[in-house]
Amino acid sequence: MKRIACTLVLALVVCVASAAELKVLTAGAFKPVVTALAPAFEQRTGHKLVIDNDTAGALAKRIAGGEAFDLVILTPAAVEQLVQAGKIVAGSPARLARVAIGVAVKQGAPAPDITSVAAFQQALLAARAVAYIDPAAGGSSGVYLSQLFEKMGIAPQIKAKAVLVPGGLVAQRLVTGEADIALHQISEILAVPGAALVGPIPAEIQNYTVYAGGIGTAARDAEAAKAFLALLGSAEARAVLQGKGMESAP
Repeated sequence: MKRIACTLVLALVVCVASAAELKVLTAGAFKPVVTALAPAFEQRTGHKLVIDNDTAGALAKRIAGGEAFDLVILTPAAVEQLVQAGKIVAGSPARLARVAIGVAVKQGAPAPDITSVAAFQQALLAARAVAYIDPAAGGSSGVYLSQLFEKMGIAPQIKAKAVLVPGGLVAQRLVTGEADIALHQISEILAVPGAALVGPIPAEIQNYTVYAGGIGTAARDAEAAKAFLALLGSAEARAVLQGKGMESAP
C-alpha cells in the first residue's frame, strides 16, 4: 500500500511540475476564439492560460519593448516583423483565421441599408455618431476605415461625428448611447450583448483582417505553446470560428 501511495504521489508531483502557465497575447478580434477554446485545452493538458488582448499595433509595440510571452496572435505582417526581430521562433507562425468588418446598431434600432457602397455611405452620413477603432491605437479596422473614408471623400463629415475607441469592443458605444452606428470586426460585434449585427460592409470595399499565431523565442514552455497553437488551427477550432463570425484563413 505504501509503495502504491508513493507512486500516486510521485505521479501527481510530475503532473504538477509539467503543467505550465502560458501567457497568450491576442489581437482583440481573435480573443473570443482563444477564450472559447481555453477551457478545453486547460482541462486536457493541465496547463493554465493567461490571456491578454490589445490592438495589433499596441501588442507589437509591447513585444518590441521587451514584454515576454509564450504565444501571440497578430496579423501575418506583424508576426513576420517579430520573427525578423528575433521575438518569434522562425518557422512557428501559422495562419489561423480571417474576419470581415461589419456594421452594427443597438439592439432594437432600425437597421440601415448597407447593401451597396452608395447606401453604406448614406447610412454613415445620416448617422448621429459613428464609432470605430482610433487609427492612432493601431487597430487594423480603424486604420483601414480612416483610409476608406478618405477615398470615399467623406473623411471630414465622419471626423466631425466620430467616436474613436482606443481599443476593446467598439459596439459597446451603441449600448451606452454614444453612437448609433459602429464599425468593427464582426467577431467583436458579436461579443457585445445589446448590439445587433446589420451585416458586413459591401464586398467592393470589404477588408479582411487575417490572424496568425507564433511562439515566442523566450517562451517558458514552447511545447505547450505549440500544442495550443495547433488547437487554434484544428478542425475543432473551425467550428468555433464560424460561431464567432470568423472563417479559416485561406
